[in-house]
Amino acid sequence: MIDLYTAATSNGLRAAVILEECGLPYKATLLDVFKGETRTAKFLAINPLGTIPVIVDRDGPGGKPFTLSQSWAIILYCAEKAGKFVPKSPQARALAYQWLIHSAVDITGTSTALFHTTMRAPEKSAKNQEYFEGVLGSFFKTVDQRLGEAEFLAGEFSVADLGLYPTYNARKAVADKAGDLKHLKRWAGVLGARPALQKGMKVAG
Repeated sequence: MIDLYTAATSNGLRAAVILEECGLPYKATLLDVFKGETRTAKFLAINPLGTIPVIVDRDGPGGKPFTLSQSWAIILYCAEKAGKFVPKSPQARALAYQWLIHSAVDITGTSTALFHTTMRAPEKSAKNQEYFEGVLGSFFKTVDQRLGEAEFLAGEFSVADLGLYPTYNARKAVADKAGDLKHLKRWAGVLGARPALQKGMKVAG
């Protein structure tokens, strides 16, 4: 059994999605980050960073409990544990990691910057919001171009697709504003129809 500590954010939902898709048994505990529930002594004992998501695998490596934070690390850990969604061929695996890292660093990083600009920054700036939306939109265009060449980011369905979907879902309005990204929309429709992914996306209610 895996204990998942999460919230209704793209990062939090990403962990739930991979657990569902991998078929790993887990129990979800929902935390309200805006109410400081990730800053309690109890939670900080689990993750000193005070961030979600976090998993505690009671049957970790060597049969010992194992704690892991960061949704992208959790994606890789669960995929390797279940033996799913990591391509076997070196080329496809490298592409999966390339797109996974692009999604984590560039796409989700920009999405996070947009969140802080519009929600958390002491002074809001319409120009800064427009700037980050433009950067994020350009990244979505690149993904659309890739998905015009292949059905999935690595050529086959992989951790790269599962990692990107929650961020895309949260920023669909930005993607729509970037233009008619038909390949990205086709891809999102395919992923969104997967029962396990749907269940993971609804873990926070």
